[in-house]
Amino acid sequence: MQRMIGTVSRGIRAPIIRQGDNLEQIVVDCVLQAAAGGSFEIQDHDIVAVTEAVVARAQGNYAHIDQIAKDVHDKFSDETVGVLFPILSRNRFAICLRGIAKGLKKVVLMLSYPSDEVGNHLIDVNLLDEKGVNPWSDVLSEAQYRELFGYQKHVFTGVDYVQYYKDLIEQSGAQVEVIFANNPKAILKYTDFVINCDIHTRKRTKRNLLAAGAKKVCSLDEIMTRSIDGSGYNDQYGLLGSNKATEETIKLFPIGCEKTVAQIQQMLFEKTGKQVEVMVYGDGAFKDPVGKIWELADPVVSPAYTPGLEGTPNEVKLKYLADNDFAGLSGDALRSAIEGYIRQKDEKAQSLKGSMVTQGTTPRRLTDLIGSLADLTSGSGDKGTPIIYIQGYFDNYTK
Repeated sequence: MQRMIGTVSRGIRAPIIRQGDNLEQIVVDCVLQAAAGGSFEIQDHDIVAVTEAVVARAQGNYAHIDQIAKDVHDKFSDETVGVLFPILSRNRFAICLRGIAKGLKKVVLMLSYPSDEVGNHLIDVNLLDEKGVNPWSDVLSEAQYRELFGYQKHVFTGVDYVQYYKDLIEQSGAQVEVIFANNPKAILKYTDFVINCDIHTRKRTKRNLLAAGAKKVCSLDEIMTRSIDGSGYNDQYGLLGSNKATEETIKLFPIGCEKTVAQIQQMLFEKTGKQVEVMVYGDGAFKDPVGKIWELADPVVSPAYTPGLEGTPNEVKLKYLADNDFAGLSGDALRSAIEGYIRQKDEKAQSLKGSMVTQGTTPRRLTDLIGSLADLTSGSGDKGTPIIYIQGYFDNYTK
């Protein structure tokens, strides 16, 4: 009988992970226990995905706002500093902002509008048309922003992020001026010293600011790249990918994850004889059509993965074959023709890049696709499943 089930993604429950725990052993034990319970049988090319949060927690990769403040002050001394393009998030950026402000005397906070980089909106985009505002050229003061748009609250969180961030800076002991602009060069009318907080456009922003005459520019990935007074750190991403731990500490993005995924893969092979792929995942990359949030606040979806997850899908679109190459077939004949086409493609291991038969397939890296699947499966709340077990991802119509 033909197998009727394709890809399956399962959340695997695990104990609460603490600093110093043997995460690799915990992951392997949890997967083996779940399999022994009859839920599934471990096979070659299955995938274990572990959320970055528990990896960083096991590593103890934390930083205090005082440590962030020291690093920032060491870099900027008593200069007035522009803080550009932060995302609007109590979890992702608020504690970082407290640390940054604590290390400075004055902050010029420049917010992009109508939304931040990952889609959190300050205002409805339609209000720009209504008020005759051009977000690409108009630089607004806080007073002008309030006069035009009033006191807007986020559709889901109910937070006025303009006031929230302003209050955080003042409570941290710094003066603050808030402006709104989308051209990073606008900040240079206020200060020549900048911390640009954008995530995926950070290199371009920094390059353009320096070319325009900025005296010093630091991206978030250049803050907390070394241990400060015993803190955690991330030598590659700095503050990027961090999350709120307490009101005064953040959990940084994990480091050295390559060893983690390799060890889990090896331990599972020793226990089962199966070659299971392993990845560490953070935010997936997908957009909420209502809140318009793009989700990807981490610098990458996956900071580490085993070699079998390298690359992009090499798939054909079944409906394209059915409607074009085999339009005159139906039933068993159609199935047999499509299976033959796929088998021939697999046997030749030929790349279909640029071929019409791939149109409509998702042109993304495997780790981004699988990481998004894992992130949606685990959720961000109280499911208690920081380990995701995925089967059948590399299957196709012929398997």
